[in-house]
Amino acid sequence: MTPPLPPAAAALAPPSPGAPGVRTLTPVSRVLRLCLHALLFGLLALAAGRAVADSAPQAGWVVGACAVLAAVYLAGVRTPAVHRSARAGAVWLAGLCTAWAALLVVSPDGLWIAFPLYFLELHLLRLRWGVAAVAGTAAAAIGGFVGHHSLAHSSAVTPGAFLGPLLGGAVAVATVLGYQALYRESERRRELIEELITTRAELAAAERSAGILAERERLAREIHDTLAQGLSSIQLLLRAAERSLPEGSAALPHIGRAREAAQENLAEARRFVRALTPPDLEHGSLPAALERLCTGAPGPRVRFSLSGTPRPLPTPYEVALLRIAQSALANVVRHAEAGRAEITLTFMDSSVTLDIVDDGKGFDPTSAPSGDGGFGLPAMRSRAETLSGLFTVESAPGQGTAVAVTLPLPAEALS
Repeated sequence: MTPPLPPAAAALAPPSPGAPGVRTLTPVSRVLRLCLHALLFGLLALAAGRAVADSAPQAGWVVGACAVLAAVYLAGVRTPAVHRSARAGAVWLAGLCTAWAALLVVSPDGLWIAFPLYFLELHLLRLRWGVAAVAGTAAAAIGGFVGHHSLAHSSAVTPGAFLGPLLGGAVAVATVLGYQALYRESERRRELIEELITTRAELAAAERSAGILAERERLAREIHDTLAQGLSSIQLLLRAAERSLPEGSAALPHIGRAREAAQENLAEARRFVRALTPPDLEHGSLPAALERLCTGAPGPRVRFSLSGTPRPLPTPYEVALLRIAQSALANVVRHAEAGRAEITLTFMDSSVTLDIVDDGKGFDPTSAPSGDGGFGLPAMRSRAETLSGLFTVESAPGQGTAVAVTLPLPAEALS
């Protein structure tokens, strides 16, 4: 497949719909295109007009050569293949140069057509070949002018005959190189802006997701710690009242119905808590969720181990341990530069412990930042202390890191 033309080549003509490698013209590109067209046709009109006005012997040839050059130029401008194929562009450019050489033979004013040709050569050819073509065009222009000057038996050729085409070629090369540098910088900035927009959208989505999960966890914790515990206490009190009343008391049926209502509402509250459980815990136990977390972790090799006899934990406990594991593992992946890490969940008689250990570069816990997007040590410590747990961090520069959290098991988990 032929590589697309340089961006500046698109300024030569309107792009064909769906043409590969051609961008839609910007206002600046349209202005450049119109200026190039106007410059070329203006110089051709000037050369033909001067030949007719001066009644030059070869006026007819000059007008004909200008017409042929204009026709070749228009044919290339209106041909889509010139803008899609570097080979077609080079063929068109060769035809233009041939027509220009014919004009240069019959008229010294053909010298000025070299300037728009410089830009076409630099646009349609690779830089190395474009510069060589510009040098050849400048030499041809100088040679043509000197030849006409000699045939006219005029005075000595002035330095301006040499400096004009050379300076024009140098200006054209500098202009095109500057344009291409600005275009590349514009493309880099466009890509950066697109990347920033995409990143911001992803960050906003992540923040919304994190906010939803945090709110679900808060509601689950509030329902469990307040409503569910209150209904459980009401049921116990009603049971005690039922036992203390004599057999046949008129209050017993009412107490029984109250107990049933409390039991139904307690079951409903627990269903709410289960419905608000994080997705990682919806389809399995805490050990299974931690094992999936280790399996899917990027970066270092992470191993999960389980110690003791697993037992069901209240939802707030499972959520806190899972979130602490996720936060600690996120820190390992992002900051520790570790090769290995291990997460251990240990069930003991009256407590449960979670350990996250890595062999990374370590850090000084006393100088650790206060937070890191919700994954900081204070956030993990707060989760543990909310459930009356103990949170510890052991680390030193170059010696890895060990994070441990111990939660006392509630009475309902011990029974």
